[in-house]
Amino acid sequence: MAVQAVPTKGNLMNAKKSLALAKNGYELLDRKRNILIREMMTLIDHANTIQKKIDSAYEEAYIALQTANITNGFCEDISNAVPLENGLHLESRSVMGVEIPILTMDETEKHNFLHYGTRTTNSAVDKVYILFTRVKVLTVELAEIENSVYRLAVSIKKTQKRANALKNIMIPRFEETVKFITDALDEKDREEFSRLKVIKRKKLRDSQQK
Repeated sequence: MAVQAVPTKGNLMNAKKSLALAKNGYELLDRKRNILIREMMTLIDHANTIQKKIDSAYEEAYIALQTANITNGFCEDISNAVPLENGLHLESRSVMGVEIPILTMDETEKHNFLHYGTRTTNSAVDKVYILFTRVKVLTVELAEIENSVYRLAVSIKKTQKRANALKNIMIPRFEETVKFITDALDEKDREEFSRLKVIKRKKLRDSQQK
C-alpha cells in the first residue's frame, strides 16, 4: 500500500490534479495505440500483397534466367555490365511520433536502357533484366513496409506498457490518495462540527445558569 499523503486541502488539490493528468495521459496513450495499430494493420495488409507480387516476380524472373542461361550460356559476364544500385534514398514520416521510413529510388536513365551489348545476347536476357529490375523495386517497397511495421510494433508495445502503468498503478494510487484525504478531511469536519456543537451547548447552559 502506498504511503498516504498528509490530509490537507492543498494535498487534496494536488492529488486531484495528478489524477486528472493521469486519466488524460491514459486517454491520449490509448488513442495513440489505436492509431498506431490501425496504421500497422494497413501496412501488414499491404505487405502481404507485395509479398505475393514478389514471390510471383522472383519465380518469373528465375524461369527467365534459366532460359537466358540456356540460350546465351551463363550470364555472369553479362550481369557484370549492369551497374550497382546506388540510387536508394531514405527519408521518413512521422505517425504519432513514430518515425516511419520512406525509401525511394532514383528514376535515372540507367533503368531505361540496357547496359550490355545486344549483338551477343537475345531477348531472353532483356527479359531477365526487366524482370529482376521489377523484383528490385518490389523488394525496396517491401523492405520499407516491413521496417515500418517493426517500428510501429515496438512503439505499440511501449505505449501499451505506459498505458497499463497509468491504468493499473498510477490512476488507482491517485484515486486512493484522493479518497483517503477526502475521508480524513470529512472526518475532521465532522469532529469540528461536533466540537462546535458541544461548545455551543455549554455556552447556552452557562448563559441560562446566569
